[in-house]
Amino acid sequence: MKNKKGVSPVIATVLLVAMVIVIALIVFLWFRGLTQEAITKFGDKNIKLVCDDVQFDFDYSGGILSVSNTGNVPIYEIYIEITTEGGNYVTQNIRDVSNGWPTTGLNQGGAFSDSVAASGAEKIAAIPVLVGDSEKGQQKYVCESRHGKEILL
Repeated sequence: MKNKKGVSPVIATVLLVAMVIVIALIVFLWFRGLTQEAITKFGDKNIKLVCDDVQFDFDYSGGILSVSNTGNVPIYEIYIEITTEGGNYVTQNIRDVSNGWPTTGLNQGGAFSDSVAASGAEKIAAIPVLVGDSEKGQQKYVCESRHGKEILL
């Protein structure tokens, strides 16, 4: 008599169904991760497009950083990118380096000026951050660096 052992058809079917469910879940989560939640500003305009409308002046001299909003789009925050010799850089939120930044950001015509330490810097860049509406409430959106301003020291 041969000693035959194997998986019963019921257990094999349950295992196959479980594997299909797990694979389908992985594919679903992967596709879900590819799409970003839309953040809008001014009603229904995508916030990425609003970044094109941001206008501001940026200056750094004598250790004083000055930012003024010359456009119609409120700037919630500014990210400061300080580049030193050798291409090393540090990105900081302006709220972290200064206590004077307005809590609601810079509205149209608003201005900000404060001392910021940037010793040994070759270049300072300012990148605007906007706030928009999404399904989860208000969210920050950092504009691309091409929307920022750059100063060579």
